[in-house]
This record gives sequence, structure tokens and C-alpha cells, in this order.
Amino acid sequence: MANVLFTNVRIFDGGGEAPFTGDVLVQGNRIARVERTGYGGRSAPLSGAQVIDGAGAFLMPGMVEAHTHFSWNDQPSLDAIQRMPPEEHILWCAEVAKRYLDMGWTSCVGAACAKPRLDVVIRNAIEDGTIVGPRYLAASQEITVPGGLGDTTKPHLPQPEFAFGAVVSGAEEMRRCVRMFAKYGVDSVKINLSGESITGMSSEMSQFTEEEITVCVQEAKAWGKRVAAHARSTWSIKQCVKQGIEVIYHASFTDTEALDMLEAHKTEHFIAPGLAWLINTCFNASEWGLTREVTTKMGYHRELEAAVESMRAMRRRGIRILPGGDYGFAWTPHGTNAKDLEYFVKYVGMSNMEALLSATAWGGPMMRMGKVLGYIREGYLADILLIDGDPLADITVLQDKARILAVMKDGEFHRAPPVRSARTTRWPAAVA
Repeated sequence: MANVLFTNVRIFDGGGEAPFTGDVLVQGNRIARVERTGYGGRSAPLSGAQVIDGAGAFLMPGMVEAHTHFSWNDQPSLDAIQRMPPEEHILWCAEVAKRYLDMGWTSCVGAACAKPRLDVVIRNAIEDGTIVGPRYLAASQEITVPGGLGDTTKPHLPQPEFAFGAVVSGAEEMRRCVRMFAKYGVDSVKINLSGESITGMSSEMSQFTEEEITVCVQEAKAWGKRVAAHARSTWSIKQCVKQGIEVIYHASFTDTEALDMLEAHKTEHFIAPGLAWLINTCFNASEWGLTREVTTKMGYHRELEAAVESMRAMRRRGIRILPGGDYGFAWTPHGTNAKDLEYFVKYVGMSNMEALLSATAWGGPMMRMGKVLGYIREGYLADILLIDGDPLADITVLQDKARILAVMKDGEFHRAPPVRSARTTRWPAAVA
């Protein structure tokens, strides 16, 4: 692992202040030095270090995706995702993991997998160097009830192998299920506390009893596991706060009480609303039969309005909202995840600065690495992006792979910056 010195770069350090011109020294897998310089100035090269002249490019922390489904295979239905043969499925996950790193997502939080051990196997393979991918927290399958979101079995094929999720009924079945996922080695347990209109159960409905939820949370915490919830309904959001469920996905339908509860515990929860799913289901899924007429009848347009209002209210109250839009369906393909930041600006009212912070500084605590991840600061892990352009002026530049000149994870280049001619005033397109 060579030392690397980035010089003549505009540094966005994750602290919320305007970028400054300076140099960043990476030694091993850590950031060893961050120095401000005058425009055009630079520090003396460090002996033995690889010197990268940024030529004014934008240097920022690697991004964190808070709602990741590597095993969703860009298909239009839960069945099409779950029924992929396991051999092909694990290869798919490996390819998708690389795609995330290619696009600057150096850390990802698993939000559920389509088969019990897919996330665990991928996480372990990334950690031991078998495959290339971001830092990853592995999730369980979605835990559901008979007939709930994730139960895709048919009356004549009730076998659990045909279910998208892990189907339980009652407290003891829940206990056994959580213990099974803990045995497999997941980092988090996912529970579907509300419905999902596309599956036939309204997003405003909730499918578990309080006793079942309590057992899930107690058992998961006894094993040292985090709990995450699919929670669109108002009741399910309140249950997340009441039961201490740390990660809340969607949170579309709120009332004043739910918002008050979240605000009172805002340092204890992370919200990843998945706006990309709602927006693209409403407006960009006609090719797969989800016309505006169909999605209106399903209630998705009304939910999008409610979700936007909920996120705006949470932003005003200082509740953490992080990117992660249920990517991996046909109309939300993997690799387009930076659209979330554009949606945060367009729909939620965030500034470009806030959107960038949601994907960097706020991601460190989401990864449970808040003291070492998400900033360009001395002592922090060297997860670094070099960007041709200014995301603070145009947040959409992060959607263009060619503008992501370099991706460094843990002090090593996943994609090194292209060779730049001495006469070039702009960076050439990055190598794909």
C-alpha cells in the first residue's frame, strides 16, 4: 500500500464548510495530513509518495449508501428477483458491489437480501479480498407475516423457498427467525412493519403485533444486531421509535405525534426514505405496466406527496435523512443511486451542501464508524473521491461516472485518476 499525496485539490472535508484549496496525504489506509494552501500553492512532495496533481479537481469523502439491496437484480417484480438461481445470484451481487464502488459509494448499508445468506457471503468476500466492493453491512431477508409484504408463496406452493421474505407468525417463530439470521452472521435484521401497495397490502397498513416486534428487537439486540424496518405507515414509524429500531426505511406517512417522537430521539434514528422508488414508480415505470393510472389507483402518487411533506418536516426538525432509494428494480437500476441527492434538493428542499453531507458525514454513524469515516480529516480512513466538477454547484455531476476521476477505498485506488497531459486544462474522461 503506497503513500499518496493529493496536491492542488479543492477539499470538501465533510464538516459543512466551503471547500478549500489544499493537499491531502494518505499513508497506509489513513489520512495522515490535510493542509490548506494558497491558490496555486502546494506542499513539498513527500519522499516515496505517489503525487497526484489534482489541477483544481474537487476532493471529497467516499459516499455512503444507506438503503442497499445488492441482490435486487434490476427486474420488475419480487418474484423475478427472488427466483434467480443462487449460483447466478451470488455472481450478480458481486458485479453490483463493484458497480457501487465504481460510482463512488465506498460504504453501503444492506437493507435486505433476496436469499438468507447472500449479503453475509458478499460482505465476507469483500472483506477477505475475494471480490471488489464497498465496505458493507450485511442484512437479513425481510421478515414478514403470512400474506404480508415479502410473502410471495402461492397456495399450492407454500414452501418457504418460494418466499421473497422470511415468513413468521407469532412471537416464538419470530424469535427462531432472528436467531437463525444471527447464526448466519448478519449485521442487521430487517422487519417489514408496514405494507407496500404494489404487493396488494396498502403502505398505510401494518402487519405485525407489538408482541412480535418486541421479540424481534429484544432478540436482535441480545445477539448484538441492529434492527431496520420497512415502515411506511404512521403506526409503524411510531413503533420504530417506541421499540428502539434504529434504521427506518421510507417513513412516508407521518403525523405530528410521529414527528415529535422522531425529533425527541433524532440522534438515535436514521431515515432513508427511498424517494427514488416512489418517484420512478409514479413517473417512469409505464414500460412495466405501472402506468400513471395504475400507480394512482395503488396510491403511490398520494404517498409521494405525503413522503415529500414528511421529509421536509423532518429536515426542519433536524432529523437525519440519508440517501438510499430502493435501487435494483427495473425502473431504479443499480448505479443510478446519486439521483437520490438530486431528489433531496429538488423535492425535500435540501441545499447541495446538505445533500452532500447526507452522503458523507452523516454516513459515518450510519455505518457505525462515526469516528473514522465520512470526513477528509487526519486519522480518518482514506475513502476518497476526486471529482471533475463541483457537486456544491451541480449535485448531478456525481451521477456521471466519467466525472468521478478517482475512487480510493481504504487507502488503495479502486480507480486511479487518468494520466493528465501537462497542456491539458481539464481532466480527460476517466477510464471506465
